[in-house]
Amino acid sequence: MAYETSYAIGLKPFSPDLNRGKWDKPTDYLFACFGLALKLDVFVASFWMFYGMGILGILSYFVYMAIYLVPIMVIHSFMGQFSSSGFISAFRLSPFFKGMGYVSAFLSIFMLIYYSIFAAVPLLFIINSFRPTLPWSCEGLSSWYNGNATNCKNELVMDDYKTQYNSTFKVFHIPSVQYFQSIINDDHRNHFAALLYHPDALEVSYEDFELSWHFVGLFAIIWAVIAFIFYKFSETAKFGKLIRYMVIVTLVLLLVCFVGFLFLPEAINGLNRYVIPSSANMAMGFSSTFIMVLHAFGAGWGSVIALSSFNGFRTNIMSYSWIISIGQIFIYIMFGMVTFMLECYLNELSESDEVITYSLHHWLIYLSSASVLTTMAWPNLWIFIYYSMLFLAALIVMTTQIFTVLQSLFDEFETLRVRKQQVTFGLIGGIAVCSLYFCTNHGCLLFSVLGLDAFFSHSLLHLLLLLVVLWIYGRERFQRDIEFMLGQHFASWKVFILRFIAPILLVICLFVGILLSHLKHSISTDVVVVMSIVLVDFPLLAIPVYGLYHLYQRTGTFWERFKRTCRPTDWYPLEMEHRQKYEEALNNLDMTQQLCEVTEEVN
Repeated sequence: MAYETSYAIGLKPFSPDLNRGKWDKPTDYLFACFGLALKLDVFVASFWMFYGMGILGILSYFVYMAIYLVPIMVIHSFMGQFSSSGFISAFRLSPFFKGMGYVSAFLSIFMLIYYSIFAAVPLLFIINSFRPTLPWSCEGLSSWYNGNATNCKNELVMDDYKTQYNSTFKVFHIPSVQYFQSIINDDHRNHFAALLYHPDALEVSYEDFELSWHFVGLFAIIWAVIAFIFYKFSETAKFGKLIRYMVIVTLVLLLVCFVGFLFLPEAINGLNRYVIPSSANMAMGFSSTFIMVLHAFGAGWGSVIALSSFNGFRTNIMSYSWIISIGQIFIYIMFGMVTFMLECYLNELSESDEVITYSLHHWLIYLSSASVLTTMAWPNLWIFIYYSMLFLAALIVMTTQIFTVLQSLFDEFETLRVRKQQVTFGLIGGIAVCSLYFCTNHGCLLFSVLGLDAFFSHSLLHLLLLLVVLWIYGRERFQRDIEFMLGQHFASWKVFILRFIAPILLVICLFVGILLSHLKHSISTDVVVVMSIVLVDFPLLAIPVYGLYHLYQRTGTFWERFKRTCRPTDWYPLEMEHRQKYEEALNNLDMTQQLCEVTEEVN
């Protein structure tokens, strides 16, 4: 046998899921990966992380794309497509590190727990768009606003505040933001002046813990929709077709909103700022796009591995990786330009330096935009279109992550395959129950902390993946396998970038992730810190624990056990035709190496 099998070491062999299916069309893989870029929590922090970076700043993304994004995406796609397995079983490549697959599953589930809020907020505004009078319009404020609604002007509400030096300043509150805060039972407006001039007072706003029943109902609707999707479209071909149409509709709606926003006052100036940013903002763009690159691989890090496992064995993942990266850049740029146009319109409403527009900038796309849309003709229609786009984006991200987690579990655990439906709805129900924490005033305002913590984990997992594939499995064997799968040469300079250049950038991402987590946790509650440790940091221990478990199952000295657990086991194409050709290629390579060794001895 040309490769090591589980029989040879006394373990149960890998049993492939023969009913896992394939994509209906090869392009379904492209659309599924495009959907990974719709994970918009990266734009929730856009004001303080990507503020003013502009299109020239995001061009740094192209540099990172060529240096390590596309090559690493090729490695992810190679592992899934070659093995036809999800992100757990694909680590038959080196069983000692299979714990990385379990970490990916934990990270995906952790993201799903908090990501419901990204579907709930758009759904809230969609439902309200059917009202004749929008609650956050000047006409609808009186029904719920506890401030002075008579000061409403241009869909903003102006209040007076006094500083600690008895000087007076004016603040424009955005009603759509205030409406959201009233729904989650958080009267953040009362703390604004104190927080602005006394940052140490931030803890005051988190003293009361309240559950919003409005959001409980919204979450129930969202998870019911997701359960229905998996009831009707659980097969791979059907699911891929559904995601394809959902992504297309979402991008079309995004283009429609972009064209509509061009008619807002100051929108063109906003685009000019985006195209020609300042040098300082460009510098921020070059650093912050490190984080955006990591979003290409999905919330659970291993999404591309699982999605590529449904490709045909000969699918050209080289060209597909470039197409996916460029498509994701297009999505980032479109959302960036929409953000700039919204921000410039809000800034234009400020009449003097004494006026502060309080809009929760890190929620600009989701909250402040509702008040901006209210100023347009046919506001109810525009709100429905805009928030339908955001709602579909959230559904795409959530369903794709659940799909990859489920298929990875079915690939790894044969006993779960006979109870697919029970496992599917059990997982959905469990995540739905855990997500109820984010129906509280604490969860709605602090969930972004949890998303930032994943940057560190993703960078670490990418580093380990490069170690596993290019150093432990080996550069020569990796090139041999990918050339066999694609039927084309894989240049050595690409391997050089992956082995020596990409790790440097990933180390930078590690430090950036640590810095962002520290900044965010400094303003978060103890509950969020504990959740972050349990859901993001603690699962990383699965990597050494699972490795030690494999060592325990082997015999021999520690070094001999370690070398055996790092060797590929049952690593071959699952389709019999390709498996036979792969065995023949390995046997021929072994014979050639033996002949070379004999020749060298004779000489």
